[in-house]
Amino acid sequence: MKPWLSKAAVQFRKQIDECYPDRNIKSDGWVASLAHLSRAPKSDHNPDPKTGCVRAIDITARLSDDKRIPEYLADQIRLYGKKHGRISYVIFDGRIASPVLGWRWRKYRGASKHTHHLHISFKKDQDNNSIPFDIPLLKGNE
Repeated sequence: MKPWLSKAAVQFRKQIDECYPDRNIKSDGWVASLAHLSRAPKSDHNPDPKTGCVRAIDITARLSDDKRIPEYLADQIRLYGKKHGRISYVIFDGRIASPVLGWRWRKYRGASKHTHHLHISFKKDQDNNSIPFDIPLLKGNE
């Protein structure tokens, strides 16, 4: 089965690209490499065995000349996830936020500290949802 990216993830990446058209994409990604698959078999970068859907994207942290933007964006994603339930978790700069502790940041203990990119995982029920994300740094209102 051919891997495909969740429509929510496609929409999120589209909004990033529209808001930061000149951004660095060096650490962008979505589908796991074979090496990643062997290291992290439960990763959302791995295609769902039943549908082929990949539910995670990585967005290079270098979005603009303002080095604070990735931190602000990660926090806005965290707050959006808490309120709307479309996002499973966000990882950036050695921290993870998810419903586990009420979307509070906590230390991330995975192999990669995600300092060069933001990792965003989307819920399974968002596989076919392409509604835009209402996040301020992505031209939303919240």
